[in-house]
Amino acid sequence: MGKITLEKVTKSFGDVNVIPPLDLTIEDGEFCVFVGPSGCGKSTLLRLIAGLEDISSGAIKIDGNDASNTPPAKRGLAMVFQSYALYPHMSVRKNIAFPMKMAGVPQEEQDKRIAAAAKALNLTDYLDRRPGQLSGGQRQRVAIGRAIVREPAAFLFDEPLSNLDAALRVGMRMEIGELHAKLQTTMIYVTHDQVEAMTMADKIVVLRAGNIEQVGSPLELYRAPRNLFVAGFIGSPKMNLIEGNAAQQHGATTIGVRPEHIDITDSGPWTGTVGVAEHLGSDTFLHVHDTGLAETVTVRATGEVGFKHGDKVTLAPREDLIHRFDRDGLRVA
Repeated sequence: MGKITLEKVTKSFGDVNVIPPLDLTIEDGEFCVFVGPSGCGKSTLLRLIAGLEDISSGAIKIDGNDASNTPPAKRGLAMVFQSYALYPHMSVRKNIAFPMKMAGVPQEEQDKRIAAAAKALNLTDYLDRRPGQLSGGQRQRVAIGRAIVREPAAFLFDEPLSNLDAALRVGMRMEIGELHAKLQTTMIYVTHDQVEAMTMADKIVVLRAGNIEQVGSPLELYRAPRNLFVAGFIGSPKMNLIEGNAAQQHGATTIGVRPEHIDITDSGPWTGTVGVAEHLGSDTFLHVHDTGLAETVTVRATGEVGFKHGDKVTLAPREDLIHRFDRDGLRVA
């Protein structure tokens, strides 16, 4: 079991309050992602759950038991860091076995858990190699394997893919998702990359300055962002945020339109000039200027379109997919 509950948790460093009173429940077996810009408190929150930092007030409960003052080793959690932290002189097998050896797990049980973890992570053929003979992605899998054999109540991932190149990040993202589906164990994952959050999470927690801005499934946050911060953070490319007359016509201070919800048409309310056109094959991103709406309006067109720098375009937002926000930046129902 791996239900984790935070009740009025706070964290201060001296006079600086980095986590205001915060309530959050992560259900057993959930894949929960903490996401937000640098300095928003997501890694600090993860460290509080792990016990690597002491909370200033409130309570952290694991399966209903108050773990606020429980040492990290006794919380039944396993943490995977951005740094692999592998022992270079040890084989993969010995690296994975290390936490079990320290805990006094019998050798027969160690061998059983190592074999299961290696199979789940496609590491069986690499157990006798040393970390220096592995790729970055393989080394990260070893670090995850070392966490798996502890059979924790929950896994805590602190930006584990940030040291990998783009192709490896995508591959490892898929592998961690598959691993969660196999193990059905609670996972809490910290990232600043909202694409990782959208593609991996059951539940996303969007943080800003230590505060929770919104909690929900990826599609809930995509379809109904609670405020301008969430609207501008979730989605790639970012939502277009427009003020002025165009917003007032919709009874709002600001309207938001996602790039994929703007059509290029022969007749529409907006016109502009194409600046940069990013041709990706499956999609084309047009960055349109001189619309009178915002400095740049980004449009996402499916497939290959023939527009280039300097072309004039007419744009039509899909009326039923326009998001409205009031003067306080809150969503208008």
